[in-house]
This record gives sequence, structure tokens and C-alpha cells, in this order.
Amino acid sequence: MADYYEILEVPKNATKDEIKSAFRKKARVLHPDVNKAPDAEEKFKELGKAYEVLMDDEKRQMYDRYGEDGLKNSGYDSQGPFAGGFGDLSEIFSSFFGGGFGFHQQRDPNAPQRGEDLRVNIELTFEEAVFGVTKEIKVDHLETCSECGGTGAKKGSTPETCPKCGGSGQVSQTTRTPLGSFTQITTCPNCHGKGVIIKDFCPNCKGTGKVTKEKKLELKIPAGVDTGSKMRLAGEGDAGINGGPSGDLYIVLYVQESDYFKRDGYNVYTSLDITPAQAVLGDEVVIKTLDGERTINIPSGTQSHETLKLKGAGIANLSRNGQKGDHVVVFNVVIPNGKKISEAERNLYKKLYEINKGKKAPDGLLDKIKSTVKR
Repeated sequence: MADYYEILEVPKNATKDEIKSAFRKKARVLHPDVNKAPDAEEKFKELGKAYEVLMDDEKRQMYDRYGEDGLKNSGYDSQGPFAGGFGDLSEIFSSFFGGGFGFHQQRDPNAPQRGEDLRVNIELTFEEAVFGVTKEIKVDHLETCSECGGTGAKKGSTPETCPKCGGSGQVSQTTRTPLGSFTQITTCPNCHGKGVIIKDFCPNCKGTGKVTKEKKLELKIPAGVDTGSKMRLAGEGDAGINGGPSGDLYIVLYVQESDYFKRDGYNVYTSLDITPAQAVLGDEVVIKTLDGERTINIPSGTQSHETLKLKGAGIANLSRNGQKGDHVVVFNVVIPNGKKISEAERNLYKKLYEINKGKKAPDGLLDKIKSTVKR
């Protein structure tokens, strides 16, 4: 797998300015119009891919944690900005030669283009995230105009090829430099890069070829999701251009906290208050779990902050075919009624005090308490 930091020759803690500077330096050397090596084009594409990922905070974080496979599995396009030709990032190249390079593979403005991706944030209750839920969501997206079929021209008319650029959407000018001849490519001022001129605009879409519409989608959220989980609905984004495919819709989930359960990954923690008598003698009590009420045994001699693990009573693990985490019960020994104990209770505690006077707490109890509190 490619190392993006190694490709750009920057450290893993490089700033965005350092990454941009490194990209500019290497792009000047590797661009196919300058470098005639057989693998120059491939290396230039890799350089663009590395730059695109490391300049995006979310993609960079995903790459740092899981590598290139992590990006693919999360639905990110890892093809890089030059996958369909060298048409992007011209603003960076303009700092070298005052304009874009003359690329061998110019992008046809009339060719099919993929629509934009969309993102929707959804808030879930703790229970919905744990058990899964089906939700109906509403999304505003761009659809191809039904009146003009996406051309932007009034019904009965058609767009005309731009006479200035011949339909390419770009105009060029060759400049000689010490490094050789370079072609400066700029957007056609006549058609603004579209390659066509529309004289009569479609009244429905105002010449854009797209209209905004609301659509309803049924979203099945699996059990076990957590805050930050993402779902990708292919083809549910904005409509493409010139018959291109639609973009995707990304759902980002945010989960409310529970007042009773504390989540840690796929494990849940609950706190259970017990009396000194229950701690000393042990007891059988009913507690609330994710699957309903359950009877547990408090071991005799239980200390405050000790735990009891209920295997497989936690949250379903999305990456392990639904295998569940654990439910950990943390015991807290408390005095019933606090300071308002009866005289009879006080006398009994005095007797216990005399019996236990001078005795030490069990070895390792303090470390166990600290470990539980940290969790």
C-alpha cells in the first residue's frame, strides 16, 4: 500500500502549509508535461491522491488510523483528484506559470459527470442505537429537470456549441519558458466552461438543468451503531450532469447518552448501590439489563467498587456478526438512610466497629478501586 506521507516526503505531523508546499515542489517535477518518464503520469496521480487525502482532516484521520483500506471501507473515493484527467487543482499550478498546465487529458465539459455527494446528520436515542431501528428520512437533493431533460434549454430548443472554444469549455495559449513550452489553459469566458451556449433558458430550472426536490427514504440502522458511525446510500445524492451517475448520500449518526447505562465500545456499565449487610452477607437482587430484568448474585464479602461481569449482555458488535460485549455491574456500598440511622442501627454498627477495630482492608483493594474509577 502507498504511504502518502512518503510520497509527499513530509512527516506524519506535517501541517497543511507544509503539505501544500511539498505538493507544489513535487508536482512541478512530476507533471507529465515536464517529466517524460514512462511512469510520470502514474506518479503524478499518486501525488494528487496523497495531497487530496492529507489536506482533508476527516480523510487524513481515517487514513492515519486504518490506512488506504480504511478509506475505501468508509465510502471515501480514494481515486484521487486526477482519476479522470488532470483537470483539478489548477489554482496550485497557477502559482508556477501564471495559469494551468496544458494537460494531455482535458476533461470534456459535455461528458457525463457524477453528481455531488450529500451528508445528513441523524440523532438516535440510546435504545435505537443499541437495538437498531428503521427511520424515514427526508432529503433535499438535486434532480434532473423533467422539462428540459437536464439540458437547461427551453423545451423545443437545444444548446448550441460555443463558437469560441469549440465545445471544449477551455481556451489555451502557449508560452515558452526555460523548462520548455507550456500551454496555459483557462476557462472559456464565452460559455464559462460549459462548452455550450443556451439562448432560451428552461423556465422550470432557469437553465441549470436541475431542480431541488425533497424525497423520502427508509433507512434501516443496524444494532450496535455509535456516535460517528457512517452509512452510505449509493446513488441517493445529487443527480449527475450530462447523464452521469448520481452522487451518494452519507448518513452520520449521533447517539444520545443513557441515564442508566454508560457505554464503552460494545460494553455497558451500570452502578448498583448495596447496603453493608448485602456486601458482607451477599444477596440476590434484580437489575435492569439491555435485555430486560435479570437476577444476579452479590457475592459475600463484596467491596465497594468491585465489579460483576455479565458476559454477552452488552451491545452487538457490528464487525463481528453481532457478537455482543459485556454488561459490567459496579457495586457501591452505601449506608441506608445516610446520617439518619436509628439508634438500634447505630448500636449494631458500634458493635461491628469494636469487632473490626484494627483490621486492615484486603491487599490490592485500593488499586482495584482506582482501576474501576478510571473506567
